[in-house]
Parts: sequence; structure tokens; C-alpha cells
Amino acid sequence: MPVLHLTKLLCLQLLLICTALLSTLTAQAQEIDLLLKGGRVLDPKNEINDIMDIAISGKTILKVEKDIPASSAKKTIDLSGFIVTPGLLDMHVHVFHGADTEAYIANGLTSLPPDGFTFRSGVTTVVDAGSSGWRNFREFKKQTIDKSQTRILALLNIVGTGMYGRYEEQDVMDMNPTMTANMITRLFPDILVGIKSAHYWGDFTQVDLAVEAGTLANVPVMVDFGEHQPPNSIESLFMEHLRPGDIFTHTFSYGPNNRETIVDEDLKLKPFILPAQQRGIRFDVGHGGGAFSFRQAIPAIQQGFLPDVISSDLHKDSMNGGFKDMANLLSKFMNMGLSLEEVILRATWNPAQVIHREDLGNLDPGSEADIAVFSLREGNFGFQDIRRTKIDGDKKLEAELTIRAGRIVWDLNGLSVPYWETELGKR
Repeated sequence: MPVLHLTKLLCLQLLLICTALLSTLTAQAQEIDLLLKGGRVLDPKNEINDIMDIAISGKTILKVEKDIPASSAKKTIDLSGFIVTPGLLDMHVHVFHGADTEAYIANGLTSLPPDGFTFRSGVTTVVDAGSSGWRNFREFKKQTIDKSQTRILALLNIVGTGMYGRYEEQDVMDMNPTMTANMITRLFPDILVGIKSAHYWGDFTQVDLAVEAGTLANVPVMVDFGEHQPPNSIESLFMEHLRPGDIFTHTFSYGPNNRETIVDEDLKLKPFILPAQQRGIRFDVGHGGGAFSFRQAIPAIQQGFLPDVISSDLHKDSMNGGFKDMANLLSKFMNMGLSLEEVILRATWNPAQVIHREDLGNLDPGSEADIAVFSLREGNFGFQDIRRTKIDGDKKLEAELTIRAGRIVWDLNGLSVPYWETELGKR
């Protein structure tokens, strides 16, 4: 073969290789829409606690790696010095917001429209805790779930009308395990992740009916076990009525006249609490407007008891009280002795496991890109409980950036946008 012809052939082959390589690099660059670079990534499920980059393509996480080139992304956000976590999963809220002035929580003014109160604290997924029952869940879905950017899952109340009012919640004839289970298994298994028992004034009847429904639907039951006079036995609740995997909420509530506490009057953790947790009972904070006291939480933590899930019980009467928001609540627990890693676990991967939604609460490649970015401030801060007492703290989380399904939905200090002078210069 002539040398000139061979040279031309080699050049052609080299050109094809370079073109293919350039095409591959261009394709890779185009598939990364958003690159979060240089933050301290905390992903409890995957045991990641390191400086990493997160590449997002469309609505999903493409990869979590070190040193992904900024040139490979359409947009890069420098998160050096910030903490990057899965979007928070708040497992106890009330967001069946409506205008029925006769209602308490179901379609009432006490519930809140979620998008105004989630993203600003790093929350991307909430679980409505029994605001609706099988009779009114469709209305809740139509007017709130289907209209919100926040991902909304729900526990279905064992009472058919949900939390319409305290009197309606006592109606045993409206507690139908079959209808409750059927709505979960036959109609909305992708949204309904459990069952709620709450606000009952009697014995264990409501709890037992909720557990019956939970067994039929193969989902966990959450129990708000207050308002009994005299209080019912929580030891009996944990060891005889609930199943492993069921949830006790308002763990640190102090209302001894109508709710048995986990810490006694001598500030000693009751001896059956840790065995109940070892049995598989899941303990949820559910802070709320009246269900969190330092006199319960601090002694319990000091004696080795940590809740499984940190949640808000978000509603109109809690957000402006001691609760504030989820970032403040996680900070409160950090200043009671939990580490940053421990609080993030209890607001991401732990609740995802409790509700059997392991697709959430993590940064797995291929999962929906729900991500929260926090600053960890140091200084002098105060944190309140619901009894108007306080503790001092020296650390506080603040939500800087929240991404829901690949889209930036909260940016406190403009981390994701250029300066306006730069934009002006482009015109």
C-alpha cells in the first residue's frame, strides 16, 4: 500500500476516533444539567460523610462522586463549606388545608398548605398523619396532594372522616378496618403508607381497629395515645397491642393527667422503653404545638434513649411556637447531644424505612433528585419547648438551598444565581 494512502487512512481513523471522543464528552456534558460541587455530603443510607459532588440530570441523580469536572455540566453551584443531604422527609404533618370553618384539621384552617412551609427548611417529602380518613381522602388528594410541589404521602385515619373534630374521632361505628385497608391496597398504594389512630378518649378499641386495618393492608400504624383520663398504659400499648414496626408519636410529650410519659416524675426513663424499642416499636418526635417538653427529652437522651424519627407535627398552632421549622428542630436535638449525622439520619433514611419507602431519604444514583443544602452556624442561640422553657445552644442549621425533583425550589442567599451586574453585561 502506498505510504501516502496509508498516511491518509491513519489520519482518517484518528479523525474518527477524535470525533467519537468529542461526541462522547459532549454527550456527557449535556447529560449533567446541574452539578453541586464541593459540599460535605451526608447520606446515611450509603454511609457517605465526605466532600463530594452530585450530578443531576433532569429530575434524577446521575452520580455522587469526587471531583466531577465543572466543564461537564450545564450549570455548577459551588457548595464549599455547606452540608448537603437528601431532602428531608417529615413523617408527621397536617396539610389537609381547607376552608371548612367547622372543621379542626380535615379540610380545615388548622392544616397548612405545604409548599409554603417545607422547602424553606429543607423538606421535600411530608407524610400527612391521619388528617383524612377513607371518606374524605379523595378530596384531600384532589385539592392538596395533586396541586403541591412537595411530595405528599399520607397515613389514613382509622376514623372515616379523619380529624374533622374531636367528637367525630370518638365514633367507633365510623372506624372501619376493611374500608380503610381497601383504600390503601386497591386505590392509592403509592400514596397511602400507613394508618393513624389519634385523640381517642376510651380504651384500646381505636388502636386495635387501626392495627386490624394495618394488618389487612400490610402497613404500619401510628398512634397518638393522649387524651385518656386516667391515662392508658403505654407499656401495654407497646408490648401487647402494637406490632413491631408500628409507631408511637409525640414521644416527648408531657401531659401526665391524660398521657403516660416515657420518663417518670423522678426523671427516670421507664424500664420498658428501651425493650419496646428493641422489640421494634418506632418512636417519633411529632413536636407539634403541645407535644414536646425538655423535661422528657433531655433526661431520656441522657439515659441512652434516642427517637427513631424526628418529625414536626406541622400545623397552624405549632409553626409559630416552640417548633419553628424542621431545620430548627434538628438544631434543637443537636444542642441536646445528638450529632449532625444522627439528626440527619432521623429525618431522612430512618423515616423512609419506617414507612417502607426506601426510594426516598437517600442520594442513590437513579433516584429522584430531592436534595437539601444547609449552613451550620455557630453562635449563641435559644431553643424552646412547648411549655415555654428554653435551652441555650451553640450550633444551628439553616436551609440554604432545596432541590425537588431536580428543580431549585428554595435559595436563601442566591447560591444558584449570577450577580445582576453580570446579567446586565450580557445584554
